[in-house]
Amino acid sequence: MSDSINHPLDDYFRQQTRRQLMQRAGVGIGGAALTSLLGKGLAAGNNGGGLHHPAKAKRVIYLFQSGGPSQMDLWDYKPELQKRRGAELPDSIRGGQRLTGMTARQSSLPIAPSIFDFSQHGESGTWVSELLPHTAGIVDDLCLVKTVTTNAINHDPGITFLQTGHELPGRPSMGSWMHYGLGSMNEDLPAFVVLLSSGNYGAAQPVYSRLWGSGFLPSSHQGVQLRAAGDPVLYLQDPAFGDPARKRRMLDAVSALNESQFQKTGDREIQTRIKQYEMAYRMQTSVPDLTDLGDEPESTFERYGPDARKPGSFAANCLLARRLAERDVRFIQLYHTGWDHHGGLPNGIRTLTGETDQPCAALIQDLKDRGMFEDTLVIWGGEFGRTIYSQGTLTETNYGRDHHPRSFTMWMAGGGSKPGISYGETDEFSYNVATNPVHVHDMQATILHLLGIDHERLTYRFQGRRYRLTDIHGHVVKDLIA
Repeated sequence: MSDSINHPLDDYFRQQTRRQLMQRAGVGIGGAALTSLLGKGLAAGNNGGGLHHPAKAKRVIYLFQSGGPSQMDLWDYKPELQKRRGAELPDSIRGGQRLTGMTARQSSLPIAPSIFDFSQHGESGTWVSELLPHTAGIVDDLCLVKTVTTNAINHDPGITFLQTGHELPGRPSMGSWMHYGLGSMNEDLPAFVVLLSSGNYGAAQPVYSRLWGSGFLPSSHQGVQLRAAGDPVLYLQDPAFGDPARKRRMLDAVSALNESQFQKTGDREIQTRIKQYEMAYRMQTSVPDLTDLGDEPESTFERYGPDARKPGSFAANCLLARRLAERDVRFIQLYHTGWDHHGGLPNGIRTLTGETDQPCAALIQDLKDRGMFEDTLVIWGGEFGRTIYSQGTLTETNYGRDHHPRSFTMWMAGGGSKPGISYGETDEFSYNVATNPVHVHDMQATILHLLGIDHERLTYRFQGRRYRLTDIHGHVVKDLIA
C-alpha cells in the first residue's frame, strides 16, 4: 500500500519480473516454494505492500441492517418528546429539508415519540430500548455513534453509499477495498464473504450482488456469497463420476494455458481466473467444513437463540460469521433486511429486534470468549435513520416513519474501537445533529484506520484519476478509537 498510482500494466510488469526470477531460480520444489512466497508478498500489498500504521483490527464483521432502523425507538432516547405527541414538527427543525415522495405531500407531520421504554445499562449508563435486552447486556463493549449523517434519502443510493462510498453503482465495495489493500489471511476461503438473511416482517428492500462487487478493481477482490439453501456455493461440487487425479491434471493444464495467454496479453483478469480455479478447488473441502455445525456444542445454539439452527436466519449467519472469522476471513458482510417501517412500526420493529438482538450480543460474547474480540471489528447499522414525525395516521399504538439521512445511529465493537461510549448528540427532536457529526465517509475512514490503512493513501487509478473508498472526503474520528 502506498501513494503510488496504479496502472493497468502494473500487474503485468510485476509478473514479468517474477517470471524472470523464476527462470533464474530454476524449477522444482525450491522454485514452487519461492513462487508461493512471492504470491503472498504481492497479495499483502497489491499497490505497494505493508500497513500505513499499526493495525488494531485484522478482520471485520459488518452486520448491515437494510432498510433503516429507527434510532429513536432503539438508541436515541428523547423522553421530553412525550409532551409533544401529535404536535406538528416545527418548520425551524425541518429547515426546508427535501422529503421523500412518500411524505412530501403529507398535509401534517405529527411528532411520534417512541412508545417503548428505555433504561440505563452497564457502567456507562447508556440508555437502551426495551427492544434490545440482550444487546443492553453488552453495552459497555459498544462504541455507540448517535450522529451518523449521510447524503442519500432513498434506499438504493443509501446502501450503495455505505457500502462503496458513492451513491451511484460501479465503485468497489468496502470488503473489496480491504481485500485489495490488505490481501488474504487464509488460502482455503475467500477473503470477502457475504451472508444474506431476511426479516419476517413485510416486503424487504432488495439487496443486489453489486453491493459486494469489486467495481473497477480486479474481480478477484469481489465478495463471495454463501447460500443458505442447497449448495453454499454454486458449481463447487464435482459430478458423481469425477476423478480427483484427473481433475488436478485438468486444472494444471488450464492454468498453464492461461499463464501462456497472460504472457502474451498482460490481461490481469487471466491471473484472476487462475486464482479462482485454485480457490474453488480448495473450497471443495473448506466450505463443507465451515458450514457443518455438527462440532458446535448445544450451549452455542442456546447462546445465539432459537433461530440458530435455521439456515439463512440472522442467528445462523452470525454463528457462521464467527466460524469464518476463526478461519481468518478478512471481511464478513451480513445483510439483514426488513427494517423499512413506513407503517406498523411498533409491531415491525418488535419482530426485527426479536430476530437480531440475541444473535448480536451472542456474537460479541463468543468473540470475547475465544480471544478474538480485540482484533475483530464488529459494525452494526443501516443506510439511514427514520423521521420523528409519523408517516400516515398517528395513533396511540401505531405509527410509521419515513427515511431520515440527517442523523442515525451505528455502533462498533472490538477491533480497537473505544468501548462504553455514546458519541455525539442529536437535537431534542432526534432530527438534526447537535454535537459531533460523523459523516459516512468519516465512519469509513475510521474503520480503515483501525485496520492500519490511511484512507487517503489506499487508492486505485481508473479512467485517469485516483479513486478511494472515501472519495475526496472523510476524516478519522479519533474519539472513537481506544
